[in-house]
Amino acid sequence: MKQSIFMFVVLVVAFVVALGIFLYLLPDYLRAGGPLVVILIMLSIMVITFIFERSFALRASQGKGSVLAFLKSVKQDVIKNNIDGAIAACDKQGGTAASVLQAGLERYKELKDQKAKLGHKETMEEVQTSINDAMMLETPLLEKNLVVLSTIATVSVLTGLLGTVIGMIRAFNALAHAGAPDAIQLSQGISEALVNTAGGLLAAILAIVSYNYFFTKIDSFTYMIDEASFSMIKTLSLQKEE
Repeated sequence: MKQSIFMFVVLVVAFVVALGIFLYLLPDYLRAGGPLVVILIMLSIMVITFIFERSFALRASQGKGSVLAFLKSVKQDVIKNNIDGAIAACDKQGGTAASVLQAGLERYKELKDQKAKLGHKETMEEVQTSINDAMMLETPLLEKNLVVLSTIATVSVLTGLLGTVIGMIRAFNALAHAGAPDAIQLSQGISEALVNTAGGLLAAILAIVSYNYFFTKIDSFTYMIDEASFSMIKTLSLQKEE
């Protein structure tokens, strides 16, 4: 499914669910927050949706089995100069780390099979370039939709602030009446302001915490891949030229 279609579906479904929750499940004191509460619920549902989406995507990026065991196996194959075995292990594992290492190993094998007129140093540079290119292709897939979480955090705060301002306008409007203030309008305005403030903060906190969690996890994962690729390049560079 294309990203634009996926985003549209999530947006529509989240709005419909949020509207249903607002109309039928929310207590009266939360419905007092007004129609902006529907938007805040929708944003919260979207955050939860993207938390699950990123969790499944990052789990899939780990590939089959233990990543550390896989990296150790590939390193042993490279040490033994069993390049075909290392490539087969990468193809079988199927994760992000495997894709990056496989790109380098296939480029190394290609240059060796073609007996390219390149020195060992130039060969390693070609391998490193292939690894860097593969990493540049894989990283955006790992970071996909993180910008959505960041955007939702900002939008949630601003939506909650808008609801707060509208509620305070209603409250001050009740105080502006000649004679005794309209107590009902005053309480409704204050309630609207507080409900929107709480809703905006809740959605923003959820989005920010999940964004930081995934960003840290991805950063650690990419660092591990960088270490593995560096180790592989170092090991290949020590291989005796045939």
